[in-house]
Amino acid sequence: MLSLVEFILVGLVLTNLVLLGTSRIGLCIRMVAFQGVGLAFLPLLGHGDLTWSSLAISAATALLKGWAFPTLLFRSLESAHVRAEVEPYVSYSGSLLFGVAALAVSVWLGGRMPLPGPGVPQLLIPVAFFTILVGLFGIVTRRKAVSQVVAYLVLENGIFAFGAVALRKAQLLVEMGILLDVFVAVFVMGIAIFRINREFDHIDSGRLASLKE
Repeated sequence: MLSLVEFILVGLVLTNLVLLGTSRIGLCIRMVAFQGVGLAFLPLLGHGDLTWSSLAISAATALLKGWAFPTLLFRSLESAHVRAEVEPYVSYSGSLLFGVAALAVSVWLGGRMPLPGPGVPQLLIPVAFFTILVGLFGIVTRRKAVSQVVAYLVLENGIFAFGAVALRKAQLLVEMGILLDVFVAVFVMGIAIFRINREFDHIDSGRLASLKE
């Protein structure tokens, strides 16, 4: 079980690097969906036993992260007629350099933080922290609203990965609360993207800052 959890965590790192280095928003959405499917297995693998609560969390995660959120984002992408992130605030080579530096810092911090419990893989804290940093970086440095929503999902994936493996008490309550918050946030963001594109014919958040009252 532990090796499968580590395999998922390594996949999380690789998809994060792809997200940092690609301009194709559709590929970014697919990478986030891939992360969601992988994260859906963590509540089952992280504890080594099957319970109704872990099954419920896994099913809800696969449904929302693997299908509902990507479908909503693809629809927003089609309505906005956008296919790629053009001229982000930080170039893609610079984003990859940040990713390498963030991964190194995450590994360094993870090696100095105690594990939250027995049976928790050593990679959990570095990967979760690295995923959170990638999500924050994407929110700040990407111009398109869809890309920022994707980055928000990546940020939440880092939090979810840590909670799905490390938390053993009240896991169902915590994870379902996170999923509900994210569902509402992504739903509202999808509506906002549609309204912004309809009113201004673009979803470049940087251009919105130039509006004058």
